[in-house]
Amino acid sequence: MSPTSINIAFTSDDWRGVALSNFVLSPFMLDGILLASVEGFIQGIKFPEGHPNREQAFVSAGWEAKAFSRLADNSGAYWAGGSVPYASREHVQLIERALHARFAQNEGLRHVLRSTVGMTIRHDTGAGPEPTATSLPAVEFCRILTEIRDGLTPEGAR
Repeated sequence: MSPTSINIAFTSDDWRGVALSNFVLSPFMLDGILLASVEGFIQGIKFPEGHPNREQAFVSAGWEAKAFSRLADNSGAYWAGGSVPYASREHVQLIERALHARFAQNEGLRHVLRSTVGMTIRHDTGAGPEPTATSLPAVEFCRILTEIRDGLTPEGAR
């Protein structure tokens, strides 16, 4: 009997959930900038352009990238010379662009995501209740991954 859901988190007991998590080292480009992981991007955009923590976050993955969250003031998200309020719809849309770029540039990850067809995507890190103001709420993360998966064709063209 196959599972009905998959936990997409670095702490998942399914290797696919780990591979698809934001923590995993999976380099991609967004607007000409090389990023080591989605988590590094999420944490890095909390710092204004030119800030040394921004650049360090962008080349980080896993818990190293997550650690930058403790150094940020969470007042905004900074990208392409502009800023948007932290946890705003625009902030989530910026992270959504990064997720789309990550999958568009990695055929292997598209195959892994496609292997979850028929499963409900969930995000449970085991850390307890989600903070009220977070960069990417679990419900949004799951929605984005589901939409990306639904847009993939069986042949993998995208």
